[in-house]
Amino acid sequence: MTAALFDVPGPQSRRRAAIGTIVAAVLAAALVGLVGWKLYREGEFEAELWQDLGQPNIARAVWLGLVSTLSAAAVAIVLSVIFGAVLAMGRLSDHRVLRIPAAIVVEFFRAVPLLLLIVFVFFGFNNLFSDYWSLVLALMLYNGSVLAEVFRAGINAVPRGQSEAAYSIGMLKSQVMSSILLPQAVAIMLPAIISQCVVVLKDTALGVIIAYGDLVFQANLIAEFVDHTIVPLALAALIFIVINYALSRLAVWLEARFARRGRTSAGAARPTDMQLAPTAGGAGD
Repeated sequence: MTAALFDVPGPQSRRRAAIGTIVAAVLAAALVGLVGWKLYREGEFEAELWQDLGQPNIARAVWLGLVSTLSAAAVAIVLSVIFGAVLAMGRLSDHRVLRIPAAIVVEFFRAVPLLLLIVFVFFGFNNLFSDYWSLVLALMLYNGSVLAEVFRAGINAVPRGQSEAAYSIGMLKSQVMSSILLPQAVAIMLPAIISQCVVVLKDTALGVIIAYGDLVFQANLIAEFVDHTIVPLALAALIFIVINYALSRLAVWLEARFARRGRTSAGAARPTDMQLAPTAGGAGD
């Protein structure tokens, strides 16, 4: 299968690939060294800085920022999934009175930049929503609209013959959706849903524009306290990278698990199909 997709590289191709890899590694090492030298010149490796970062109030500020980030992300993810599912059902409806408004909402909030949406919700409804709920609602509106298209695509990816067979035996559309389409669509949509959850987590950093006390906001406060900018923000970036990488690996694991479950189910169904199929001798009899 692999050989049919592309030619096996010859000696010259492998040599060029090896040279390109070495050159890229040297350039990457030079870039890292240049950045390290620049940080050293700026005093980012001074012992006094690291002593300041080791103070208990710094660790407490990082913890509070992390909790605020995870709290906003978790609530926004749950609301985005619910909002996206409602919009997807509207877009898949047979009634234009539901389908057209749902399509308008999806296209509008997907087109509005998230930063402007956060500012609009915060300042437009300043007496109604706090900075926390302004950020959460803006994330819900934007990411819910994106997830609506993910849900719609996942449901449409299920072979149409299955829903037609369900309708032929008298099942209602709600029954077909809940019993036939959604269970299969979940396996298709799950990696994309988790990837969008990673996006929600990263987008919480935009809450700094409305002074929400998330991880980035706390990192800025720490930078002002220790009079160094790079290290506190790099620490915040490292925390984001660790969490997002863990979520990405979770998506890969779930995708593989659902794939194995699908193959196992298919393998278990084959012997039954073979037993039910009439044999040649039986047909002759």
